[in-house]
Amino acid sequence: MKIQCFLLVIWEISSIFCDCGCSTNRHDQGQCKIESNEINPSKKYSLQQNSESGQNFDHSNMVLIEAGTFEMGTNKPVFAADLEGPARNVTLDESFYLDMYEVSNQDFYNFVLATGYKSEAETFGDSFVFEMALPESERNQYKDVRAVQASWWIKLKGASWKHPEGALSTIEDRMNHPVIHVSWNDAVEFCKHIGKRLPTEAEWERACRGGLKQKLYPWGNKLNPKGLHWANIWQGEFPKINTGEDGFIFTAPVSEFLPNKFGLFNMAGNVWEWVQDDWHSDPLNSKVKKGGSFLCHESYCWRYRCAARSFNTKDSSASNLGFRCAATA
Repeated sequence: MKIQCFLLVIWEISSIFCDCGCSTNRHDQGQCKIESNEINPSKKYSLQQNSESGQNFDHSNMVLIEAGTFEMGTNKPVFAADLEGPARNVTLDESFYLDMYEVSNQDFYNFVLATGYKSEAETFGDSFVFEMALPESERNQYKDVRAVQASWWIKLKGASWKHPEGALSTIEDRMNHPVIHVSWNDAVEFCKHIGKRLPTEAEWERACRGGLKQKLYPWGNKLNPKGLHWANIWQGEFPKINTGEDGFIFTAPVSEFLPNKFGLFNMAGNVWEWVQDDWHSDPLNSKVKKGGSFLCHESYCWRYRCAARSFNTKDSSASNLGFRCAATA
């Protein structure tokens, strides 16, 4: 879906204040939870799943990140209720590997082919799709299946990782794009199958920062240094106009854009990435996601910053939600 010239997409929809994907929780009819709770470090930095990553994994496309202390979070939170702050020193006692790339459609296809795994979106029979991905002539028929607080999200029957825009769509021309419509539970099963695990939030953020201290993005503080696009995010006016100046309207290949100083690709934008950690106000049902997505814009969902965080229920899936795997070194 790369575009070769300046593309202007106009999309009429009324804007509302809430979302960044939390409106795509499967069972809450689009209600966002923004309770501000105290941080519980014993839960937030738990490595409870580390034992599930074995030593027999292929780390040829992974980056080794050494144990150590780094400064996590920020003293200038944009979304205070998300507990982006405060900035604090966090020590990772063990070195770990992290995938260079987000898990691709090809990767997930190989997993399904080997195991017969059925994703939760396939089991439920639907998943959340961003309205712009559907023909304009069809959008009015979905008035009753939209997220309450973000009506650009449509709960579409037949949408899944292999049919991202519904039953008649295909991934054949985007096998190198990140797999989407995968729940936290799906991601855990994929990683487990190949001897890996999901990263903790602290591991993910250390990796995102690439050794830089208190910078907004994986590459620094400027969004487009050297006049280049460094991430697949929304350009224009969200959600009405996406100019596609970075070359993409929806997902980009997992190897697109320059890597950070650790050699990791797309740690900002493209798709949200699941991590292990519980969300502070709903620890039993919701999990943290990091990195933002192609739908994020500074004016509305400025969450493609390293310190930013959001959540979904662990059985939820959407067209901007994916993951990458980690493993203990």
